[in-house]
Amino acid sequence: MTGAHPPGRPPRVSLATRIFLGHAVVLVTFGLLILFSVSELHRNQQEIRLVSQGYLPLAQDAAALDSFQRNQAQEAAQISAEADPQTRAALARLAPLTYPPLLHARLSSLEATLSSLRATAPASERSFLDAVQARVEHVARDLEMVERTTASTWSDNPPPEAQRALASAQDSLSRELRALRAALDTRTRAVVEEAERRDRRRGVLLIGLSVAAIAVGLLATALSARSLRPVRALIAGVGRIRRGDYTGQLNIPGDDEISQLGREFDAMTRALEEREQALARQQQALLRAERLAAVGRVSAQVAHEVRNPLSSIGLNVELLQDALDQARFATTAEAEEVKALLQAVIREVDRLTETTERYLRMARSPAPALVAEDVNRIVDGVLDFAAGELGRSGIRVERRLDPGLPRALVDEGQLRQVLLNLVRNAREAMEGGGTLRLSTSAEDGAVHVRVEDTGHGIPEEARPHLFDPLFTTKRHGTGLGLALSRQILEAHGGALGCERTGPSGTVFHLRVPVAPRPALGEQPAAHA
Repeated sequence: MTGAHPPGRPPRVSLATRIFLGHAVVLVTFGLLILFSVSELHRNQQEIRLVSQGYLPLAQDAAALDSFQRNQAQEAAQISAEADPQTRAALARLAPLTYPPLLHARLSSLEATLSSLRATAPASERSFLDAVQARVEHVARDLEMVERTTASTWSDNPPPEAQRALASAQDSLSRELRALRAALDTRTRAVVEEAERRDRRRGVLLIGLSVAAIAVGLLATALSARSLRPVRALIAGVGRIRRGDYTGQLNIPGDDEISQLGREFDAMTRALEEREQALARQQQALLRAERLAAVGRVSAQVAHEVRNPLSSIGLNVELLQDALDQARFATTAEAEEVKALLQAVIREVDRLTETTERYLRMARSPAPALVAEDVNRIVDGVLDFAAGELGRSGIRVERRLDPGLPRALVDEGQLRQVLLNLVRNAREAMEGGGTLRLSTSAEDGAVHVRVEDTGHGIPEEARPHLFDPLFTTKRHGTGLGLALSRQILEAHGGALGCERTGPSGTVFHLRVPVAPRPALGEQPAAHA
């Protein structure tokens, strides 16, 4: 059935599905591109927020702590170096009101920022923030140590151990603050540089993905256009059908709906062409039948009008011949001349009688009585009957009869009439002698008989009219033999055709249907 998938082969994706999938791929590609862009933008925002709201404030707090610590150390050194005890005591009372609050405020700000940053920072920053947290804790301990040891160095005679402890605490606090600032600066630069590198890669990747998405879109559009291209061929094919041209075939490859439609269109075109040809053949057959019927009616009328006078003429000639047999002539030559004239009249009367019989046979051609017959036997019978006239004409007969030929459904008398007419036409075409070859075969549910001669052949201009009634190429022909033969074979459900074998010679090819085989136990019709 047309449009079915071959056995064992999975069905192809339909055209609508392919077009949908193509557009879906385009949408998915652009969707992925948008998602990637949004994801990278979000990541970029996180990095900017990490630097601007995290590392930069931490670095600023660390720098402020370092600056305040240095200023506090200078102030403590100045207080310790003051010679006046009262002034030193006054400065010692004012010192806790200046830098310590600032240091604690910055330390609290740094700890708050660090705590917030650790809660929101990505996992990749956790280890670094843990290290920063450890340093901040060291800074807090060192700051507390500096505050405890600072006051002990402001007495009149501070012990050396207090001064060394203060110097050690201040040095440790300075180292921790410098290390914290260096770590924050390094990490900030690393994050910024990584963001810049990622931004460059992101730009290249976005450009590549954009080009890929555009390419996928163009490819999907091209595939859709290619799948729909046969529609133009279908439109052109419909135009040809409208103009009555059934010769073109679309031959659209593939298994989609349009390809199946193209195959169905080709099948419809072939069916229409075959129907047109069948109608043309039927019209030709109807035209031939009407012409034969008209010729038959006229021929019957003419034959009826001519037959009775011919019978009278024939009878009178016979009576005259009998009278001449008893008459006396002056010389023998005179008697022979008169008898020769009478014989010529008799021959012409016989020829006209035979002609009128042909007209009457054509006009009264009965329906064939179809019986299963052996065509080889009928061919042999016709050749045996015509053997004398063929021999006198110097014609050699070749029989190529298929011994396994099946029986054919024919009217033996009518088939003999057709074969005898073809044999006599071949004899008349080989005036100087030649070869007459009859062969039989079976093919495509029919029995075929070929009648081939080596005569002068049939002119090309005469072939289209060869089976027309009253058309003849012979001097004394009636033009009824071939027309009547074709009519008989078409009534059998067969056909009669003519082929040219070369520069000379003609082949008439007749076909009759094979008889159905008898049912089991049924005997074939016996031939009397």
